[in-house]
Amino acid sequence: MLLGISVISRAQTLGGNSVFNFLKFSNTPQLTALGGINISQQTEDIGLSFHNPALLRESMHTQTHVVFSSLSNAVRNYHLLTGYHSEKLKTNFAFGVNYFNYGAITQTDPAGNILGEFKPADYVIQISASRQYLERWHYGASLKFIYSSYGAYRSSGIAMDAGVTYTDTANLLQVALTLKNMGVQLKAYEGTSKDDLPFDLQMGISKRLAKAPIQFSLTLHHLHQFNLRYDDSSFNADNGFEQNDGKMIGDKILRHIVLATQLFVSDKIEISAGYNYLRRKELNTGNQANGLNGFSFGLGILVKKIQIRYARTYYQNNFTNNQIGISFAFK
Repeated sequence: MLLGISVISRAQTLGGNSVFNFLKFSNTPQLTALGGINISQQTEDIGLSFHNPALLRESMHTQTHVVFSSLSNAVRNYHLLTGYHSEKLKTNFAFGVNYFNYGAITQTDPAGNILGEFKPADYVIQISASRQYLERWHYGASLKFIYSSYGAYRSSGIAMDAGVTYTDTANLLQVALTLKNMGVQLKAYEGTSKDDLPFDLQMGISKRLAKAPIQFSLTLHHLHQFNLRYDDSSFNADNGFEQNDGKMIGDKILRHIVLATQLFVSDKIEISAGYNYLRRKELNTGNQANGLNGFSFGLGILVKKIQIRYARTYYQNNFTNNQIGISFAFK
């Protein structure tokens, strides 16, 4: 609790002003398809528990989740997560690894002489646990070890996530609250001082309709920090962006909201879609069309022993993120 209060008081940083920002990356297809941030989705996909440990359930015992993501050029992301339920402890556990490979980069000295190559990488190792309280409550926590290596520059950190969900099965409703990335940078990059981690306080609600095969989700993020706008008046003027006159309350509120929906075509096929307003506003470029920035879509095929999901996110007209994930259980 003291750790969480300390982090909240310090984590008044905008995007790009914290370290280990790869922790915010959506590394599982269903989450990506739902807009990249969702902590309340009602599903049997263990991948979502990587971002809210309270979603880790007994039914996910021995479920293993493997994901491959293809980003720009040679950037690749690999994710592995597996679950285990201990009947003796009445506790659910999960172990996961999330790894980013940025390919080989030419290394030079200040004069431009080529010295060789180096392979930058980021990864996080995570252990999660969750339990049920009474009939409708679940709570959980995750402990993370974080490591970055960019040639001679290396950094490490430790962080924790904590979450709680309230599930009303009769009304097909789930509400969740999550505190993400509470922690510290253990070792700073050479020549720099220690920085804040990308803390986030999130709240979400998901409701499945009783008479239609549809589920809707509303997720609020960065609740600890109202103004998420980053304004550079000179840049905005040169590139055709709107100027911040201090009265754009509606825009500031919408930057905290991610909307998502999921259509269950049958018990074996699901179609997902999401809209992340903050992502669209941050990636839009002035004086030109911005396509489907901020939108994401996904398809899931669920058979008896395996779940296959695909997601596609739009960042710019020429840059998309494609993810494919497979989940299976040994039991």
